[in-house]
Amino acid sequence: MKVVLSLLGLMILAGCTQESQNKLGRTLQNWTGTDGILEVYAGDKLVKKFIKIDKISTASGTSTGEARPYRFGYGILDENMNGVADSGEEKVYFEFSDYSTSYVFYGNPD
Repeated sequence: MKVVLSLLGLMILAGCTQESQNKLGRTLQNWTGTDGILEVYAGDKLVKKFIKIDKISTASGTSTGEARPYRFGYGILDENMNGVADSGEEKVYFEFSDYSTSYVFYGNPD
């Protein structure tokens, strides 16, 4: 019975579009949580760093529901960029463009 259910689940997942699979992955990620880091660059220089990000979401149009060309989330602004949430560094809302922002988002390796 487990084998049949596993095969059925794989068939359903294979029939989903890539976007549907991504949404499912984000839903699971949002439920389990992460400890992400977002680094924003101007050329080769690191200019902003956000830590302890639980998710980054793609904005959707309010009337169309279509994806907009920016992402957003909440994280601690690491003002001194040392990778630690120091006293006085607070959780903030942020947005960045998919087209013009050089960024790297990754899970905290610690």
